[in-house]
Amino acid sequence: EESASDADLLKKAGEGDTKAFGKLAERHMAALLRLAQGLVGNQADAEDVLQESLMGAFQGARRFEGRSAVRTWLGQIVARQAAAWRRSRRVRKTSPLDAAVVEKGVAAATEAVDRREDVMQVLRRLTPEYREVLVLREFGQMSYEEIATALALPRGTVESRIFRARGEMRELLEQSYGKEAGGKEGTGHE
Repeated sequence: EESASDADLLKKAGEGDTKAFGKLAERHMAALLRLAQGLVGNQADAEDVLQESLMGAFQGARRFEGRSAVRTWLGQIVARQAAAWRRSRRVRKTSPLDAAVVEKGVAAATEAVDRREDVMQVLRRLTPEYREVLVLREFGQMSYEEIATALALPRGTVESRIFRARGEMRELLEQSYGKEAGGKEGTGHE
């Protein structure tokens, strides 16, 4: 069972095997939580998005067609859920089973997320559109096509946003590290 592939575990989950799905979720929990946090901006909301995403993945496991890696497919679900969450901001209910699956990995994943807090704080300062594509590309390791599909955007728009997001991120990081290194608030000079 430990050596079962992601595809095998997802196939079993599609047949109703909650233990197989729990094992699959544990494998990818830290990465998916980082992705969710990057997309929505804070830990509590990221956990909600992740719970909804995992519920959707479990319910949709039978429909997985294998056109992408299971990890990519899970990342796309998180991306769509984060986008829907930002649009609706509605309160979500979680079943006890899903909460138990998520809670098991959240504690371990939280430590990894905390180590990236400085970058995450800078990410939060980006516009949602820039943050979304940058997180999917850099943390979610999605291709431009996968991002375009997940966000229902033309590929050119995705490429443009990633280019602009990287530039803005670079500037913000330089400002942050410049303040730390020189102790200055900024001189206004480029």
